[in-house]
Amino acid sequence: MKDSAGIEGLVSELQGIVGVDRVSQSRAVREQHGHDESYHAPQLPDAVVFARSTEEVSAIVKACSARRVPIVPFGAGTGLEGHVCAVAGGVCIDLSQMNEIIRVSPDDMDATVQAGVTRKQLNEHLRDTGLFFPVDPGANATLGGMSATRASGTNAVRYGTMRENVLSLKVVLADGRIIQTSRRTRKSASGYDLTRLFVGSEGTLGVITEVTVKLHGIPQHVAAAVCPFPTIEGAVNTCIATIQCGVPLARIELLDDDQMAAVNAYSKTDYKVAPTLMLEFHGTESGVAEQVAMVQEIAAEHGGTDFQWATLPEDRERLWTARHNAYYAGLAVRPGSGGLITDQCVPISKLAECLVATKQDLEGTPIPSCIVGHVGDGNFHTVLMIDPADKEEFARAAAINEKMVLRSLALGGTASGEHGVGLGKRKYMETEHGEALSVMRAIKAALDPANIMNPGKIL
Repeated sequence: MKDSAGIEGLVSELQGIVGVDRVSQSRAVREQHGHDESYHAPQLPDAVVFARSTEEVSAIVKACSARRVPIVPFGAGTGLEGHVCAVAGGVCIDLSQMNEIIRVSPDDMDATVQAGVTRKQLNEHLRDTGLFFPVDPGANATLGGMSATRASGTNAVRYGTMRENVLSLKVVLADGRIIQTSRRTRKSASGYDLTRLFVGSEGTLGVITEVTVKLHGIPQHVAAAVCPFPTIEGAVNTCIATIQCGVPLARIELLDDDQMAAVNAYSKTDYKVAPTLMLEFHGTESGVAEQVAMVQEIAAEHGGTDFQWATLPEDRERLWTARHNAYYAGLAVRPGSGGLITDQCVPISKLAECLVATKQDLEGTPIPSCIVGHVGDGNFHTVLMIDPADKEEFARAAAINEKMVLRSLALGGTASGEHGVGLGKRKYMETEHGEALSVMRAIKAALDPANIMNPGKIL
């Protein structure tokens, strides 16, 4: 989008679609929409449009398509792989004002929302229904963005990721057509599974404008616990044994000793500074008691005996708030730093091997770091606190990240367990997917032949 006359002509048309006050070319607005929470340098769009309906998104896309102008969808900007960086300029479509909860069906245990609805907004709306939406990536992300990146989080070990919890999507394609990817039924054998195609597509195939999600019953009884271990192997092996025994844990998170020290300093907690599991149990009172007994027995076999319990809602909230703030706690260890976050995910049987090797890698570098992860599904993150202005340090951190990614792939894992591909993981796609990558490129070319949908991402 280098032709200034063309830019002004398009901006004028967009103003006619949504109104003058919902189209911005101010630098401050463009800077806000040119980056996410990742280490990737901002790359600004030429204009930002605030949409309020699927029909408006369709009209915006048609106007951009006619001029072959790139389009970048934007939700809350909480991504971690540079998904919203406008690498080719163009128009950013901000969907945050599309925040209507369209329908909740308690009997069917599902809901349909506009893409700008956040997970906290939906759960607040649901609080009197006895239902909740379980996917919890930590950040108060939008449901559209969570669908686009195939997000997961702390509850995924029991309730699944966005892949398992999205029933249907409304999507605006690159030519402005509006499609519904499927019906609301829990299963269908009719046609291609377009819903799963767009879940995780990161805005490269279309703009998600509505999401229909599964809801789950609020458990009758909830208990949470923190358990330190003398070694990281003990914590990981407890997790593996718990999963293999079929204990239906809701959450099982691992924080290494460095992360626990950072959490204590940031959240004013006093947990033991040691490799630690944070766990949560859902079910009936007797069912939770049975789960707890089994996990305590398994943990004791691996050196974990000092359980601290949180059964009151406010105590559980404090515990999980501290966990969700782990990233910011890590950055606070080195004020002014930026976080390069890895996203390793391996088969559960390979988790201990991968984690121990990763810890050894970190001990050999002067860059401050910590480990935190959703180890119940084999996923963990290393946060490397780097000086954004130090190019040599960034190169060292990037080399460590690459070593970790290649290790995950060698162990049968993936380059990205939950953060998506964006800009940060593109270079590993061919190693991970092989010939399947050519099929992805063919799908992209069929749905977006002019390559205007979030160009430069994934492929």
